[in-house]
Amino acid sequence: MSLRKRIAIIGAGPAGLTAAYLLTKQGIAVTVLESDPEYVGGLARTVRYKGFRFDIGGHRFFSKSKRVEEFWTEILPDDMLERPRSSRIFHNGRFYSYPLKPFEALVKLGLVESGLCAMSYAKARLAPKPIPKCFEDWVTNQFGARLFRIFFKTYTEKVWGMSCREISADWAAQRIKGLSLGAAIRHGLFGSPTPTDRKQVTKTLINSFRYPRRGAGMMWEVCARKVCEMGGQMLMGQSVVGCGLDAARERWTVRYQSRDGASASLTADYVISSAPIRQLAQSLDPRLSIKAIAAGGALKYRDFLTVALILKDRDVFSDNWIYIHDPNVKVGRIQNYKSWSPEMVPDPAYTCYGLEYFCFEGDGLWNMSDAELIELAKHELAQIGLAKYEDVTDGCVVRQRKAYPVYDDDYEQNVATIREEIERRFPNLHLVGRNGMHKYNNQDHAMMTAMLTVANILAGKPIYDVWRVNLDAEYHEAGAAGDQTAGSGLRVVPSRVGS
Repeated sequence: MSLRKRIAIIGAGPAGLTAAYLLTKQGIAVTVLESDPEYVGGLARTVRYKGFRFDIGGHRFFSKSKRVEEFWTEILPDDMLERPRSSRIFHNGRFYSYPLKPFEALVKLGLVESGLCAMSYAKARLAPKPIPKCFEDWVTNQFGARLFRIFFKTYTEKVWGMSCREISADWAAQRIKGLSLGAAIRHGLFGSPTPTDRKQVTKTLINSFRYPRRGAGMMWEVCARKVCEMGGQMLMGQSVVGCGLDAARERWTVRYQSRDGASASLTADYVISSAPIRQLAQSLDPRLSIKAIAAGGALKYRDFLTVALILKDRDVFSDNWIYIHDPNVKVGRIQNYKSWSPEMVPDPAYTCYGLEYFCFEGDGLWNMSDAELIELAKHELAQIGLAKYEDVTDGCVVRQRKAYPVYDDDYEQNVATIREEIERRFPNLHLVGRNGMHKYNNQDHAMMTAMLTVANILAGKPIYDVWRVNLDAEYHEAGAAGDQTAGSGLRVVPSRVGS
């Protein structure tokens, strides 16, 4: 590949910056366009507020991909902490270790409830539903109906905004893959497995993980700086409004706009996009077909809010996060940023909790004012028993649009329609990342899509099908190029029954 080629990258999240770093290492001219005026990292950014730092969501740095692990080490060789993995579930006024510790659960559930759970589990194993159709059916087959209601139902419905009877069973089969009640019991009795091959480790059962000492966003802030040091360009606060292809010269003109309305453009030989595919479909010139644009417009997203509360540190809990399985409060998960890294909090007398609320843009939660959300979070934190209302001294709110791609009945066909037309008409346009591919990727999965895309660009031909990066960040080389039937990884967020 000629070193004079220029590549435009839309989005400075994990996928976009991974691509930018690998390309600039090869001497390729790269320009990254990021709509946020201050932060890189996308969903993996770390927000700063009065010296406190908090992530948007939780990001444990653990991957089954050796290439991803080596990338993290290369970017932050001396700034990665080894952190204990600690999570709990809050249910009915009690806290349970997650993954479940059987004897602890027996004691806290009580003899009567424990006995009913055991009988429910035995019934499910002896007479499982032969063809589970929904999330509830699948989890009930694995754990029994009572444990499903206690440890799965409420949280799942908070996150996705639909009933567990409406969520298709195949999502449970992939998302909870490798975990069973037997595995949880073995983990509780003997600890998690420590095989030499990381691919054999169930992510849900890991004991520790790496984490940048100043937040997940530190990884991407340093990565962006290294990109610039190697000659790459970062344009912050610039939203892409159009991508026009001159087919004769195979050159792109990428038009972008700042928040104050100032417009500019750049030319590129390739475009790598991690922007929401719905947004990209509407910005291409020559325009996509009416069918493809409609398919993009039909794609939906789940949004969420982080309410970060600063409070006096009473050393109430040391978990990375707690899942809230309580229908009496709206919060879905609570993070303790000090447990991720002590450097997230500037004053040891204080701590910072992040209360996460899952919602749709425009609904009641989303439309609440920051002051109302902070008050709600303070009351719910006290109601759960993790702090006193008067201990909270300050707070701020971050609204995150398009946090999770939603898989409704038609999502797969809509994605396929857009993908087919882009690959046929725009071979030098590459889609990567969670929103760029409308796939529920974790950070390492998004990075892997970028790594394979860079390999394709450098080779000058599609030697990898990035759509086959699956849930475990592995690449399936079996099957013909373009075959999406094996290891496609597409269905990894809930879809409705019957889709």
